[in-house]
Amino acid sequence: MSTFTTREYNWLVIHAKTIMDNEKNTYENPTQATDEELWFAASTADNTTPFDAMAAYERFQQRTGLTKHAQRPYKQWFYYAAAVVALLVIVSVTSYYQGGRQMERSFADIVVEAPLGSKTKMVLPDGTEVWLNAGSRMVYSQGFGMTDRRLEFEGEGFFEVKKNAKLPFAIHTRELDVTVLGTKFNFRNYPEDETAVVDLLEGKVALDNHVQPMETRYLAPAEKMVLNKATGEMEIIAAEVEKAKIWTDDVLLFDEEFLPDIAAQLERYYDVKIILANPALETARFYGRFNRQTHSIYDVLNILSSTGRVSYVVKGDTIILK
Repeated sequence: MSTFTTREYNWLVIHAKTIMDNEKNTYENPTQATDEELWFAASTADNTTPFDAMAAYERFQQRTGLTKHAQRPYKQWFYYAAAVVALLVIVSVTSYYQGGRQMERSFADIVVEAPLGSKTKMVLPDGTEVWLNAGSRMVYSQGFGMTDRRLEFEGEGFFEVKKNAKLPFAIHTRELDVTVLGTKFNFRNYPEDETAVVDLLEGKVALDNHVQPMETRYLAPAEKMVLNKATGEMEIIAAEVEKAKIWTDDVLLFDEEFLPDIAAQLERYYDVKIILANPALETARFYGRFNRQTHSIYDVLNILSSTGRVSYVVKGDTIILK
């Protein structure tokens, strides 16, 4: 068994007491220095006999087991700090996602309408430019462009979509969805129309038919898609698609269109009510080009009447074609 000299013993007693006192404050000040106190205690002993302090201290540690005990608070403090950091990270990430979902739920819907007899142009939060024709309506979330670019639509609109490969631009209607990344196209789908029509000027669009289940169809530039909303039949043809957007310049173009379709457009463009009194007029086609700023509704009706195929009378606020 190892023995200690009186000098060694005095030094070790002082050192052990210092360790015990400092161990109580380890968490509050783990870096507190004790070397100065230890060496001060050792220097007060008799210096005439050679004394190896390190060797004595090592023997003291081996006999008392203080090495592991003295280090334990430091390890506990480290584990405690690591657990706190991990908890903070988990709480922060959870709060971020929960806050994001809560924010999305709190977003209000923004409704944009073009009244009858007018048109509207606007820029969406993602930079997309939209022209809405008379009697059109568009609804999108206040958070549009953050996690998606989806909107609901009815009527007629010309879209210049800002390109964003990560967030496709999607237009939802009851009969048809149109999805794009970045492109220019005209989309007409009024609730009262028998068809939905898409004219593509640039880019590429995907078409999903909700009337009749089928594979997604795609349009290339200079192509037109016509959807029969009663049967779900989709027809894609080559077309002069530039004509589809001239309404944005206040031009009305009727290119061999049926009179009922012309009457519906005139009702929206001029905010009037038109009735077809003669069933034979339902299959009559007309061609005409007018400027909404310079031609009144009566200018248009007079030109149509000049063909000898149709006439009109005005009763109150209603125009009757016969």
